Amino acid sequence: MDATQLFFTKTHEWLHLEGSSATIGITQHAQEEISDVVFVELPKVGRAVKQAEEAAVVESVKAAFSIYAPISGTIAQVNQNLSKDPAAINRSPYEEGWVFTLQAADPKEVKSLMNHQQYDAWVKGGGH
Repeated sequence: MDATQLFFTKTHEWLHLEGSSATIGITQHAQEEISDVVFVELPKVGRAVKQAEEAAVVESVKAAFSIYAPISGTIAQVNQNLSKDPAAINRSPYEEGWVFTLQAADPKEVKSLMNHQQYDAWVKGGGH
């Protein structure tokens, strides 16, 4: 997936929106920071989440990190491959390492997120 077509949060999630369906994962920067992912606690399909609410947890050899919903919606699908191969997040955070999809409650919420250029500048400026 081309990162320039994604939206980003200050908590290092990415979102790809197609209509009202959103795919979510963690950014390249985030996976580099947390290093070796060893476990992913996936959300339950059908669960409603609000924007900025914890939706999943990624555990690395360093610590556990929350993954927050970039926008509000209902969890539609989870990446079951991460149960067997959590390191997919490290290898390919924007492709095989996606974490979940959701049906957006209000797709316009993406306007509150950063585009690729804004996120890149924010990270380079020391954003954490």
